[in-house]
Amino acid sequence: MKTRTSLLTAAVLVAGVAAGPAVLPAAASVPAATAARATAEQSPDTALEAAIAGLPSADATAALVRVGGKEGVWRGSSGVHDLRTGRPADPAARFRAGSVTKVFTAAVALQLAAEGRLDLDRSARSYLPELIPASYAGVTVRQLLNHTHGIPAPDFPGTTVEEAYANRFRVHDAEDMVRSATSKRPEFAPGERQHYLNIGYTIAGLLIERVTHDSYEHQVARRVLGPLGLRDTYFPGTNPRITGPHNHGYQTMRLDDGTTGLRDVSVWGTTDGWAAGDVISTTADLERFTHALFGGRVVRGPLLEEMFTLPEVTDVGTGKPAAYAVGLSMKVLGGREVWGKTGGRWGYNAAIASTRDGSRTLVYSVNSTDAKGRDMNRTAEKIMVAAYGRP
Repeated sequence: MKTRTSLLTAAVLVAGVAAGPAVLPAAASVPAATAARATAEQSPDTALEAAIAGLPSADATAALVRVGGKEGVWRGSSGVHDLRTGRPADPAARFRAGSVTKVFTAAVALQLAAEGRLDLDRSARSYLPELIPASYAGVTVRQLLNHTHGIPAPDFPGTTVEEAYANRFRVHDAEDMVRSATSKRPEFAPGERQHYLNIGYTIAGLLIERVTHDSYEHQVARRVLGPLGLRDTYFPGTNPRITGPHNHGYQTMRLDDGTTGLRDVSVWGTTDGWAAGDVISTTADLERFTHALFGGRVVRGPLLEEMFTLPEVTDVGTGKPAAYAVGLSMKVLGGREVWGKTGGRWGYNAAIASTRDGSRTLVYSVNSTDAKGRDMNRTAEKIMVAAYGRP
């Protein structure tokens, strides 16, 4: 099994896990004085201020927001750094951006395609013949990136949040996850439907490593993070902690005494996400990345259009038209197309978004108390509607 580089030794990890309380009181017990600390810079926007006011609440303990573009600039934060002290949320804090990672992965894959090192129409098996079985020989690189590959999700231990929490420090190997997924029957023939899953981007990360003879993390750093000066964005490897300043994340779950409440889940391994969902960043860094991406400074030339081209298929679950392109997804808000990507890790929801012309960009981090819930977090939804309008 290939284990990825850790930022902490096992001894330090165990010591860190043992330190500090895990269970905290519900948000309602936080002093009222900490409930709303929204601040705005430059263009006032009462809708955005209202969207993040009143935190912590039942659905979120903090929110950080940056809106940019020629339609106006607004920055705000609300909520608390942690529920125990009630300190105001740090607007420059790092956070887990979850599936926003996929945009970085897609951008590097498209750069490699532009260099002729990765062919979007070539089968993934042709690059990884020892890993991808013949039953998935028809899956192309493009289908991995736009979720039309038909490969099911790998198996993970447990099905509840409590079971996930118990396994939060388990290290998942990318190749083992691919073997688990591809040992199953295809969900559908490649290119026939769309099903949003992480596994396509796990394989994409391995493809990047195969054609560059380098680590996925170093390729993203060399091609994107370094050139754009994203100094607060990094990949945690097997380190379950967020290094540097960060606002704590919480998850509603069953506690040790049998009651339901909030547990501090800031320390949680993300190796199950890897190239599909483990990046840690800040709103400032993600805003800079968004402007550069939509401005054609990350992926250049015709290949950028891959990120704005929806496959002409339907979603396997809903039957609705496909909503995911390569890296990005699209939603009509306020009567116009908004492209971007949301992400969720336990305790944290995040998103980047922009109109196609970059005239209005949005980046947010919301410390959600049910970040992997079936429905969109209420605070995050209010932010999106305040920035762009209703669907």
